[in-house]
Amino acid sequence: MRWLLLAVPVSWVLGWLAAPPLAVFVVSGLAVVPLAAEMGEATETLARRAGPTLGGFLNATFGNAAELIVAVVALRAGLFDLVKASLTGSILGNLLLILGLALVAGGRRRPTVTFNRTAAGMSGAMLLLAVVGLVIPALFAMNHPAAAPETTLHLSEGVALILGLTYVASLVFSLVTHRQLFRGEGPGSGETGPGPARAPGVAVAILAAATALVAVESELLVHATEAVVTRFGLSQLFLGLIVIPLVGNAAEHATAVVAAHRGHTDLALTIALGSSTQIALFVAPLLVAVGVALDRPMNLVFTSFEVAALGFSALIVTIIGLDGESHWFEGAQLLALYALIAVAVWFI
Repeated sequence: MRWLLLAVPVSWVLGWLAAPPLAVFVVSGLAVVPLAAEMGEATETLARRAGPTLGGFLNATFGNAAELIVAVVALRAGLFDLVKASLTGSILGNLLLILGLALVAGGRRRPTVTFNRTAAGMSGAMLLLAVVGLVIPALFAMNHPAAAPETTLHLSEGVALILGLTYVASLVFSLVTHRQLFRGEGPGSGETGPGPARAPGVAVAILAAATALVAVESELLVHATEAVVTRFGLSQLFLGLIVIPLVGNAAEHATAVVAAHRGHTDLALTIALGSSTQIALFVAPLLVAVGVALDRPMNLVFTSFEVAALGFSALIVTIIGLDGESHWFEGAQLLALYALIAVAVWFI
């Protein structure tokens, strides 16, 4: 998808010419896709060189960097609903869209696809814990509507701290003390990634350049978002829940689907569940901390629709992973649930 890099200079020209906001939004969104792919590839190169522990930290830090940058820019602009919707949208996109497409792709040539049952069960339990942590502030707000905003904010900060510490513990568990349980198929077990290997210095330079360009594109994207919401009547919930996660996760979507098609179901499952857990345990707490630093305090109170969608999706995916096998129809069911959520959000 490197040809999409042409969208980077085009978006700058459109922004400079004060083009229609929808055009700027679409082109800058397309520009983020190849930049996110370059960041992911550079991170994988550094992770392979650094070893499992440091490599896991690098993947945790930069795996969702493009989405994180977009969210920080939106947070600075005061678009809190967009930021929170992008968090839930990323989780739902990974759980339903990525995993659904991966199971359909993996089940095209074989009646049953199998994966590491132990790792899937642990990842599913961690995912449920993460989702419960995210919805607790919303449940508190629903049951105590008269509570002061400061109370809800402090509750969110406490939840963010606990989720962050849990994420650190999960890294120690999966990368240090029990890493043998998570060894499955994929590039780390005998298969190298596509394309020629890069030197670490080149990977660092590409990562730095791509990060800077994503920050620039995020400014254009968020600035256009405000105008698109006002002019076309699209809600911040729809843009954050559906559109922004698709932009930031496009490269990750492609990786998971291709891996599943080649029979590496463990890798596809790791991408889907791992990225969702990372959003809930790492990105969400980090955004709360960034909000405090930017004097844009953000709570973790999500809408009742988002709470229900997160809960049901995490439960369904956990149930699918319990027996260590699946098939294409379960993938189709996940895609159907994602489509139902997207249709409902369109009318909100």
